[in-house]
Amino acid sequence: MTAELVRGQNHPLPQTRLEIRVSAGKPIIAGATLGDEQGKVSGPERVAHPGAPNLPGLEVSQQAAADHRLAVDLGALPDGVHRVSVLLSLPTGVGGPMRFGAVAAPFVAVTGLDGSEVASYTITDLDAESAVVALELYRRQDAWKVRAIGQGYAGGLADMLADQGLPQARELAASINDAVTRGLARTVAAPPPRPADEGRLRTASAGGDRVPGAASGGAPGAPGAADPQPAVPPAAGAAPQLPVPGGPVNYEHPGRQPVAPPTPAPVAPQPRPGEPAQPIAGDATGWTMEERLYNQVWGMFEDLARTTAAYRSAVDFADSRMEQELDRALSDPRNRLGQAGDRARAAARDKHAELVDRARAVLDRDLAQLVAEAEVVEPALPPAFARWDNPVWQGYQVPMEIPMALRLGDLHLPERTDLHIPMLVRLPLERGLWVDSGRSGSASAMMVDSDQLRRLAMDTAVAHASRLLAVYPVGEFTVHVIDPAGSAAASLAPLLRSGALREPPAPGAGGVSATIAQLTQRVDLVQMASRAGVTDSLPPDLDTAEQLLIVNDFPHGFDDRAVTRLRYIADEGPSVGVHLMMVADREDAQEYGPVLDPLWRALLRITPVPDDHLADPWVGHVWTYEPSLAPAGSQVLQQVLSQVAAARQAYGR
Repeated sequence: MTAELVRGQNHPLPQTRLEIRVSAGKPIIAGATLGDEQGKVSGPERVAHPGAPNLPGLEVSQQAAADHRLAVDLGALPDGVHRVSVLLSLPTGVGGPMRFGAVAAPFVAVTGLDGSEVASYTITDLDAESAVVALELYRRQDAWKVRAIGQGYAGGLADMLADQGLPQARELAASINDAVTRGLARTVAAPPPRPADEGRLRTASAGGDRVPGAASGGAPGAPGAADPQPAVPPAAGAAPQLPVPGGPVNYEHPGRQPVAPPTPAPVAPQPRPGEPAQPIAGDATGWTMEERLYNQVWGMFEDLARTTAAYRSAVDFADSRMEQELDRALSDPRNRLGQAGDRARAAARDKHAELVDRARAVLDRDLAQLVAEAEVVEPALPPAFARWDNPVWQGYQVPMEIPMALRLGDLHLPERTDLHIPMLVRLPLERGLWVDSGRSGSASAMMVDSDQLRRLAMDTAVAHASRLLAVYPVGEFTVHVIDPAGSAAASLAPLLRSGALREPPAPGAGGVSATIAQLTQRVDLVQMASRAGVTDSLPPDLDTAEQLLIVNDFPHGFDDRAVTRLRYIADEGPSVGVHLMMVADREDAQEYGPVLDPLWRALLRITPVPDDHLADPWVGHVWTYEPSLAPAGSQVLQQVLSQVAAARQAYGR
């Protein structure tokens, strides 16, 4: 499963023979350096570049290109190499872009030799930089990891090499650019554009009409600029029209109707000078609209985190400056009283207010742009990314492919509580979920009694399970429920009525043991078959679909054996398609003490009511999470589940 990295994040590498794929949309130089434990490069012989593409354990492209593939064998690297840094640079002197801000955000992926992605990283926020350290592979305690770097250099390749301690960095950078320039000079140049008149095909029709052809940029059969009348197709049974001797050959089929040019994609209106650009849904990198929307939502999250961090930092600076100015002004006892002291205090407060107002103005400008973007993006989201009140659910159809991500709820910050960013997690799920039914200390949780909070927690779990059932193809997702006391009957009604849940959960400790044993056996069988490479030998009655186990009222009905198996499913299940969703209050399991601490840490905690418990380790924000629930009184959940059940019946699942 691919790990989508953000700047500074790392991920373990499962193998030593890898391929690094780079895509930038424009020709760029791709290279790599071999560094020691501190990341220092000893000399030019430790740099792989187009002029010297092969090093022990490393091979890079010999030319500037829009797409690159770098081969890495970590086991064959020279002794003393602890870091492999992947470098990207824009070639100079070839007429191309001079800064990364003028090209699409570079995308870097680390893959196995079979093409399976291990980790990927989209390098954003580049502007004047013309060279960037994309990522690094580094050794830590005999294990290799990949880290997203994204460090740009406005001084270009020379500054980037010098920063790695390379002697004679500027000479090496010049030689690399010379090698790329010579390579481009040897390539075949594109043919010059043809004059407009040469692009038109002439036929020997009776009236001597010209059939409009594909002039510069035109589509075959489309009317030309100087020939607005459409071509007249030959009448049925008419003889084929022959080309005029000496003229260009007409390769059109004589009986084929001329094809109208494709409708151009909508283009956003250009903003006036000084005005922000109009947001567009899908305005991000990616091969599909779904991928572009996913990357755009992630970009909105990063933009909100960044602009809020800048505002808070500016306010902290203003507070610190005011304190310092007051200390300096009032350090002299003669200025503490009287008009001089009052003026000093007033001046310090005025400066503080000015700095805060300026920071707030910048924040409000950025927030207004993000709100405008959210208003455009939200209606365009596919069902897997959309809220339950999105009109896209009214036209829902059971999908044929698994989406790349799933919406678990919304995130917002106190600076703008009405700006909600979708919280998307990649599919298949890489970790289980824990819907906390206890009192978390948030204001929303304190306003709800315990019984209602438990009911809301189970409703949240059913909403997430329903979304998972809806976004997976027919028969590729199955839900199991453990509810020993039967307290979740009302919440499970939509699943049972639609047939998405085939039967009510078995009651008591016996039902717990049977369900846990069934899923544990599935984890064991699939693990053994996968490790032995004999997945075709699995029992024919084994359900190979993704499995979701919802556990309500834990630890009621669980003995020590069942608890041990539950921990096993939480740890080993996601790798073989068995996922866990706990609906529980941690206080109820206090009797187990620290034994269950690994279980809680392995699960992603979400809440049935808004709660500010999600911490951002990069900028230190605490985000408020809001669950994704169907609107009160809405039948959208039941309608979607009914369509899922009908599709299962139609396919015999």
